[in-house]
Amino acid sequence: MNNMALQLGASLYVPADRSDLAEIGNGRKITQARSVILCTEDAVREEHLPRALANLELALLEFAPRQGGRPLRFVRPRNPGVLAQILRLSGVFNLDGFVLPKVTADNAPEYFRLLDGTPFTSMVTVETREAFSNSEMEKLRDVILEHRADVLSIRVGGNDLLNILGMRRTRGVTAYETPLRAVIDRLVSVFRPFGMNVSAPVYDFTQDFETLRREVREDLLHGTFGKTAIHPDQIPVIEAAYAVSLSDVEAAEAILSPDARAVFRMGDMMCEPATHRHWARQVLERARVYGTTTPDFAAASLPEFAQ
Repeated sequence: MNNMALQLGASLYVPADRSDLAEIGNGRKITQARSVILCTEDAVREEHLPRALANLELALLEFAPRQGGRPLRFVRPRNPGVLAQILRLSGVFNLDGFVLPKVTADNAPEYFRLLDGTPFTSMVTVETREAFSNSEMEKLRDVILEHRADVLSIRVGGNDLLNILGMRRTRGVTAYETPLRAVIDRLVSVFRPFGMNVSAPVYDFTQDFETLRREVREDLLHGTFGKTAIHPDQIPVIEAAYAVSLSDVEAAEAILSPDARAVFRMGDMMCEPATHRHWARQVLERARVYGTTTPDFAAASLPEFAQ
């Protein structure tokens, strides 16, 4: 799996018609953002799309070259036609990739054809009625594996999926107390065994940090990593949950030790290198990126990233 998925953290969602795109994309504003998604889809009214694309091009020209020390930058096009327009914009190669909206097995090949031969990575957003069908998600997975196996992550479009059901999020209620739980579990079971990360949906309430903390714990326990943030204040709350407990770090180091026994115990935890090795590698990498915390404050152990 591409380790860039681990670097995404809480991806800040930014409408592409904002006047401060260059400051955000260069990391001068909202300095805590590890990754930003500049949106030309649902966050922009259709009649404002030409203005948003013009604004995006101006920002691209001001973006520093693709290198470390600034947020990873992605653009969410409205559809394949808009993706084709963006790929022709000056400065487009200052982006890291694209977040593809409302992807199904039917439209994925069109997106992937546009990106073939480019240096851009992509993230696939699942947010149509097909997400409720295991067979449709398996078809999409097979299309991804055939056309673009380096998809960075499968993103869960929670609000669109709830809209299909005639629902919306409620303050104080996590995604796992709604029908989204079944969808997320389905996506994890369909995509992760084939090396694809699944990232978690947004929480709509910008000041309800306690529920957000609970939801990120559940995100990790259900096998997802990475989450959309709709406000900068959500970023530190989300990423604090990605810190690793010192006990997990110690267990991971012991599991990866060259002289580790086939099965051993640390405290009351059984460790078995043959089955825990991938988990251990990702725990140490996660600790490198997000730091460590005491066991009392650790949110959850990150399930191993698919390899």
